[in-house]
Amino acid sequence: MSDLTQAKCIPCHGAAAAATSDEIAELKSQLSDWNVIEYEGELRLEKVYKFPDFKSAIAFTNAVGEEAEKEGHHPALLTQWGKVTVTWWTHAINGLHKNDFIMAAKTDAIK
Repeated sequence: MSDLTQAKCIPCHGAAAAATSDEIAELKSQLSDWNVIEYEGELRLEKVYKFPDFKSAIAFTNAVGEEAEKEGHHPALLTQWGKVTVTWWTHAINGLHKNDFIMAAKTDAIK
């Protein structure tokens, strides 16, 4: 189990520093199959989870939503038949923060 799954998100505001490229590389190395993407000029973490049907996909979506509420950090979730795309980034800083990697690890733990 990753140490990230045991960590808690910290409140983040616009003055918080985005993760550096070295921090991103180190934190990403603790995750499995997450991609760092750039969307609208922002770095984000994204992963697609596969499921046998829609019912399983929506149950996973709801479980991720519950964990997001507990931590006060919320992803973009695209739920489709047989798959869920989860995207994490920190809206307040328009980029990646350690919180995003914590939540990616917690998302993996749900599956």
